[in-house]
Amino acid sequence: MKITKLIQKYSTGKNVAIFFSLNMVFYLTILFYSIPLVGKSAPNMKLFDVSSSGYTQEYAVSLLNAIGPEGRNAYLSLQLPLDFVYPGLFIISYSLMFAWLLKKNFDLQSKVYYALYLPIVAGLFDYLENVFVILMLKTYPNLSSGLVAGASFATLAKSILSSVFFTLLLLSIGQVVWRSIFNRSRAAVVNS
Repeated sequence: MKITKLIQKYSTGKNVAIFFSLNMVFYLTILFYSIPLVGKSAPNMKLFDVSSSGYTQEYAVSLLNAIGPEGRNAYLSLQLPLDFVYPGLFIISYSLMFAWLLKKNFDLQSKVYYALYLPIVAGLFDYLENVFVILMLKTYPNLSSGLVAGASFATLAKSILSSVFFTLLLLSIGQVVWRSIFNRSRAAVVNS
């Protein structure tokens, strides 16, 4: 519970804006620069990071073969360094944002704050995925089925947890907006 108290303490509008902005810089750089650069030799294939439903050993070998030495080098030297910063920013920015929204509707002692662990665990699975991808790049073309299965599981877990988290985040935003509209209309009725 100490982690939730710490997140609650620092979940201010200013901190949310700062960390969300930093997070978006890395996210957009990865999305529009490093992923296309790595995958330019295999435009019809998804990189491991964005294969939300996982992948097989055959797919992993095929992808690493298709992107070639230049793509594998870009994966190791550009994509993964960026993707080692991104999960930390994801964890911080979205934990703060979620807590900031929750504080608008729930008491600080509410059990709803346990949901703050979702972006944390999703980010940790992203780190685990990155470690597995490095190992796959280093052992290519001799990828073991266990290594690929571990990487695929980390990718799948990251994707599922992120999806659940973003659903809850959107519901929280909707709740804040609804409350704001309801309070304004109620205030207008009282003042008239």
